Amino acid sequence: MNIFQTIWSALTVPNDLIVKLQGIPLCYLDAFVCMLYFTAILNIQTTKKRKLIYVLAYGTVGNLITFLVPRSYALFINVIIWSLMVFFILKTTILKSILSEIITMITTSTLDFIFAKIAQNLFNLSLDIIVITPAYRLIIAICIYTIIFILTQLIKNFKLNISIFENMNHKTRTLLVVNALLIVIVLGIQFYLIYFYSNTMPTYIILFSTIGLVAYFVVSLYSIINTSKLASTTIELENTQSELHTFKILHEQVRSFKHDFDNMVNSIGGYVVNEDIDGLKTYYKQLLDECNKTNNLYALSPEVINHPAIYHLLATKYYEADQQNVQINLHVFLDLNEIEKRMKIYEFTRILGILLDNAIEAAKECDKKIINVTFRKDNNNMIEVVIQNTYANKDVDTEEIYQKGETSKKNHSGLGLWKVREILMHNNNLNLFTTKDNEFFTQQFEIYK
Repeated sequence: MNIFQTIWSALTVPNDLIVKLQGIPLCYLDAFVCMLYFTAILNIQTTKKRKLIYVLAYGTVGNLITFLVPRSYALFINVIIWSLMVFFILKTTILKSILSEIITMITTSTLDFIFAKIAQNLFNLSLDIIVITPAYRLIIAICIYTIIFILTQLIKNFKLNISIFENMNHKTRTLLVVNALLIVIVLGIQFYLIYFYSNTMPTYIILFSTIGLVAYFVVSLYSIINTSKLASTTIELENTQSELHTFKILHEQVRSFKHDFDNMVNSIGGYVVNEDIDGLKTYYKQLLDECNKTNNLYALSPEVINHPAIYHLLATKYYEADQQNVQINLHVFLDLNEIEKRMKIYEFTRILGILLDNAIEAAKECDKKIINVTFRKDNNNMIEVVIQNTYANKDVDTEEIYQKGETSKKNHSGLGLWKVREILMHNNNLNLFTTKDNEFFTQQFEIYK
């Protein structure tokens, strides 16, 4: 009994060393619970291995900061390290890594302040004493983590996560990142003032400051969400316009085909009556080319090309090629959403756009203006995007075309394929093979798991 009394006496007496020692396991618990919270609310998809590495890394670094860095500087160092670890270990976007910090910091700091004030009123102690008293700090920490865990389960069960940051353009994403960074700076300064000057400031000032801080965060987050929704709506509108354009062309071609159907049958009958097999073969080939063009438009549909960014790019390039009388034969044999699981969709569409631009430029100079685009997956689960195009310059060097400034096109900088190679060099699961024969110039882009 005396042992328990001794332990309880030690825990209820201010002791900064014991607080730091009990903070060692709490730091890992904090990393784990907070990670569950912000990955749920921001819909961050990652592996169990990366989550474990994050908890161990952040818990270890957090403990080192606690013991080696003065408390007045520890907050700002944590602010920097937190976002970097989320970004590099959990492999998420810069925007989500910053928002993960903002959301968690607001939640934990608000709960910490509320429970500290409750303890202050219950035990008639100053916040300075509560901060360095092991028992109070342990009870407050357990209460905070319990509430955050409950919030995480509610977010998962009711699907209250934020998943609107996926399809933003580069400009919108940059503006949101800058806005989020400004929020982090303001939050850091406010929490520093509240944490270190709470005893000298009146309670109502602290209360108004906290309410204003939370209100600022809510308004800023609301603004971010609305801006992101606007960007997503803009992309959806562009995709809808592309779909309408596709259906309009398809409708016109079907109408034209139906209108000329009787004439086509009579023409075929004329060849048959005269037993002109050679003429029939020529006519059939011309008719088949027209049918293939219609079939390609059927392939250019959101059901087949089920990724909005890829669909919009392919639709745009199809129309550009059509203006140059270049025929694009499109074949899709996989779920295009799988590509986004293996590489950044921004980089993929940039590579695809450059390769298609080059293919259109080369094909339009030929008598046969043909481009074959194929999306498929091989037996080893590797995704292949193969682009074949007819070309006139048979002497083109398949190595020199990747050099910076190298181009055979007039009024072009020659930076396209050079940029493609730069992207390939920064990703170890991408490859590009360039080959040619007498008829086709081929780019085979490979994406590994």
